[in-house]
Amino acid sequence: MKIEVQRGDITNQPDMQAIVNAANTDLVLGAGVAGAIRRKGGDEIESESRAKAPIHLGEAVHTTAGRLPNRFVIHTAAMGYRPEDERVPKRPGSLSSAAIIRDATLNSLRIADELKLNSIALPALATGVGGFPVDECAQAMIVAAMSFRESNPGSSVQVIRFVLFDEHSYHVFQQTLATFDEGQQPMALE
Repeated sequence: MKIEVQRGDITNQPDMQAIVNAANTDLVLGAGVAGAIRRKGGDEIESESRAKAPIHLGEAVHTTAGRLPNRFVIHTAAMGYRPEDERVPKRPGSLSSAAIIRDATLNSLRIADELKLNSIALPALATGVGGFPVDECAQAMIVAAMSFRESNPGSSVQVIRFVLFDEHSYHVFQQTLATFDEGQQPMALE
């Protein structure tokens, strides 16, 4: 199972069978990654996702990909605005935590495996509107991907790609992955 980092647009990953939407618990496709998915993939993606809402922080569901070149969109909630979302511990100053991001990543990868997909592309979760620091997000997501790889040697998933829109996030994810590739053990998540 290959873990890679690429700079680009999550909605333009034609070689990936699934892309991940950085969703909220109501699965409303508003701004950021979700808005880009709705604009390029069509309103039917939001209609399908809303029918599966609400979900809990860290959970994930899948829909078809509409007009996108992928088979599925996996929607994972790394943040939310419902009263029950407010009660979940978060990093001060953000709408998420490393634990939520880890669970959201793992649940997205589990769905890809359940669907027997061979490739999945994920954006940085909760770093935009959610206000979560990119370096901590990279740590949480890459550690989760490595954990999934180690725990699921027979998985259908062969490529996990982190797709970062801006140069800064791309470099942070690239450096984080390179640190682990050089033999440093991933730090345990809280």
